[in-house]
Parts: sequence; C-alpha cells; structure tokens
Amino acid sequence: MTLLRSLAIIAAALTLQGCLAKAAVGVVTAPVRIVSKGVDAVTTSQSEADEKRGREIRRREERLAQVEREYNKQLSRCQKGDEEACDEAQALKAEWEALLPTVPVEPGDD
Repeated sequence: MTLLRSLAIIAAALTLQGCLAKAAVGVVTAPVRIVSKGVDAVTTSQSEADEKRGREIRRREERLAQVEREYNKQLSRCQKGDEEACDEAQALKAEWEALLPTVPVEPGDD
C-alpha cells in the first residue's frame, strides 16, 4: 500500500514538473510578448506607410483633376463676360498651382 502511494506521489511529482516548468516559461515570457504587441500597435510598417502615401497622392491627383475641370468651366464662363466666373477661375488657378507641386510626376510624363 505504501509502495502504491509512493509511486502515485512520484508520478504526480513528475507530471507536475512539466506543468510548473511550462507555467514558469509563460510567466517569464509574458512581459516580452506584451511589449512586442504594444510596439507593433504603435509602429507603422514600411508597406503600411507606402499604402498611406499612395492613398494621399491619389487623393491629391483627384483633387487636381477636379480643380482643373472646374477651372476650365469657370474660364469658359469668364470669356463669355461673367465677372463672378472670372474671380472663381482665378481662385481655382491659385489652388491648382498650389496642388501641382504636391503631385509626383510619373516617369515618362516629361
């Protein structure tokens, strides 16, 4: 009976060693995992930065095209004698000139 009890205690001790070791490793590595997740959350990868820059460039290109179309419309009205359209055309031209340097030139567009 004591032999059986001793064997049970030894088996339990061996089994618990693996659990305790695994728990100890989990406790020791937890701060590292938490910090790395926090760093990932606050940093931007290069691909994310590239995607964001691409979206911003496309937004500016779309606005530039929009301003150009509206400028041409107002210029046409101005040439027909509409003074208000002349003022609007001047404002749109100023906006277009301000936007133009912010849009990169594609290779081959020279």
